Amino acid sequence: MTNKNPLIQISKLNKIYHSDGSKTHALQDIDLTINQGDYLTIQGPSGGGKSTLLSIIGLLDKASSGEYLISDVPVTNLSESQMAKVRNKEIGFIFQDFNLIGDMTVSQNVELPLIYRGISKTERATRVSEVLARVNMSERAKHLPNQLSGGQQQRVAVARALVGKPTLLLADEPTGNLDSVNGDSVMKLLSELNAQGVTICMVTHDGRYADFSKTTINLFDGKVVTNSVKGSVLVKEIENSSDSVPHVVSARAENDSREVAELLPTQVTTGA
Repeated sequence: MTNKNPLIQISKLNKIYHSDGSKTHALQDIDLTINQGDYLTIQGPSGGGKSTLLSIIGLLDKASSGEYLISDVPVTNLSESQMAKVRNKEIGFIFQDFNLIGDMTVSQNVELPLIYRGISKTERATRVSEVLARVNMSERAKHLPNQLSGGQQQRVAVARALVGKPTLLLADEPTGNLDSVNGDSVMKLLSELNAQGVTICMVTHDGRYADFSKTTINLFDGKVVTNSVKGSVLVKEIENSSDSVPHVVSARAENDSREVAELLPTQVTTGA
């Protein structure tokens, strides 16, 4: 169940890249609120700004301007070391390529972030055991990554992301390297975790998996142009009479993933 307390608050956020005297607006005036317990999917074409937004939310990159608060803490102007501390405490990452260390066992891979935090060996063992049970990988604790299927490796990656007890889980194309069976399994796991209260923000190109989330936003040319809420059965086309340029929105019916135009971009608040 979604808690209405805001976890992520982003206002008028911009990201501009400078190269050879030219400027590229990767993100433009992004307004976004993610409440505790939400499950948000970010979609859009290549170059639309998905990865850039996820990197900024994950404190792997900085915005050029705008406001960003995580757990009511302003992070826009933090130093690199300060960003690393907040990132280590607040955020867990799941990557498309798993990023597991090949010569370390499942339990050792999951334990690694806790070692960097200086957590005691006893507590590390307890946390690793708990989180492996949570993703149904306890029986594979002594296996190496190359002894696991792709879906199992991604479950280990999820466990590693959860072991630090983050307030936000960021998933960048978590099913990108998986077949449909393993992809479905990982998505089911993420849904179960969200039902347990884990806040999730995911980037995916797969419209089927976007339907697992509570809210989907679509980025196009660095702008939010979609706010699609799960369970919506109506498709609307609204044209702003003062603006002749159409804006795209997708609204999903339960069994329909068609994208239609046109809705002006507005501030997105998930879990509303």
